[in-house]
Amino acid sequence: MEQSELQALADKLDRLIARCNKLEQDNAALREMQDTWNRERAQLMHKNDLAKHKIEAMIGRLRALEHH
Repeated sequence: MEQSELQALADKLDRLIARCNKLEQDNAALREMQDTWNRERAQLMHKNDLAKHKIEAMIGRLRALEHH
């Protein structure tokens, strides 16, 4: 192989390594966002369950008042 071919191959390898590093960074950022969204989803589901139980309790009290 000539020197210019080796240099071109080295340049391509450098670009490939840079792209791989960028993809790893992007992947890490996406995983962080996914973790954040999963935590937020869990919190919202918990709040939803609390609201559901409160509403069910209110309906129960209203029905009890209706029968008295």
